[in-house]
Amino acid sequence: MSIKTESIGSIPRSAKLQRALVLHAKGELGDAEMEVFYDEAVKETVKKLEAIGSPVLGDGEQRKTHGFATYGVEGNENMAPDGLCIPFHDGHIRQLPRLTRGPFRFARFAHETIALARQYTQKPFKQAIISASALSLLYPAQGLADYPRDEFVTDLLAEQEKEIRGCFAQGASKVQLDFTEGRLSVKLDPSGHILRSFIDINNMLLDRFSPEERQKIGIHTCAGSDHDSTHSADVDYAELLPGLFEIKAGCFYIALACEKDPERVLKIIQQYRKPDQVIFVGVIDVIDPQIETPQMVCDRVLQAARYIPHPYLATTDDCGFSPFCDDISTSRETAFAKIAARIEGTALAARQLGYA
Repeated sequence: MSIKTESIGSIPRSAKLQRALVLHAKGELGDAEMEVFYDEAVKETVKKLEAIGSPVLGDGEQRKTHGFATYGVEGNENMAPDGLCIPFHDGHIRQLPRLTRGPFRFARFAHETIALARQYTQKPFKQAIISASALSLLYPAQGLADYPRDEFVTDLLAEQEKEIRGCFAQGASKVQLDFTEGRLSVKLDPSGHILRSFIDINNMLLDRFSPEERQKIGIHTCAGSDHDSTHSADVDYAELLPGLFEIKAGCFYIALACEKDPERVLKIIQQYRKPDQVIFVGVIDVIDPQIETPQMVCDRVLQAARYIPHPYLATTDDCGFSPFCDDISTSRETAFAKIAARIEGTALAARQLGYA
């Protein structure tokens, strides 16, 4: 396939894993027992993605116990549960933990699970991780007397550099930084100051990598997706995208299928995209229960091809299908069906454009 296509990351957890997580939370299953359920869910996810023709695989984030954002610090004793609240349009809230003292360290790294998934496939493997800018929100606004913010940022960047290098060392062909807070930041601060600080900290991280390495690092932006709701879909992409393309990543994964006027967004992408930046446009709306047809996907690709030149056009889903483990608003079967439609529709568009 001459138009690249990749998933964002999360797949709804298997029914067995969901039941096991409930029992584990009640103390009725131990950590060692949970490994059996995690491994089975990962194997099933990898094999299913391979079976439907996905050229790049992932583990569906089955082992990220609570979700995509806090997997690295869960269990740390210097974290309190009363951090920043993120409100969604349907009224529910997700709350981040709050750092109570230094130093900042990861309890676990995303690269630690790669080998456990890659034993089931020889295909290229992608690892999604949380962005440095999102993790910066764990530091309290009032500061910490014995742990200045500058020291925290130094520790944070060191930990995430270790995580990314670990992913590549374990054989990942691509590392994706989840930057859902980018669009949200414009809503929280219309002046753009927070967004600018997010761009800066992500570039401080990416400056630690060579240009060749940065081509294998991507940035994902969306309006959030949790229980079929978003946190920032009302924010104009024109307020985000010009700054987004200042991030020194090689790939950008941009939610687009859910947009009311995708052509307007594509024109903004065309205007601000740097010449060497690959754009993975979202052609699957993960919140819409309707399963897209391959022709619907093809039409979305053909539209995007008018604004993004080959070979810098690629496709993806708007978001992960279950960023938080308790989100079962989309079934596992629907997620795989939507991914299959993306793969087939992208191939159809490639043939029509003469790229295949």
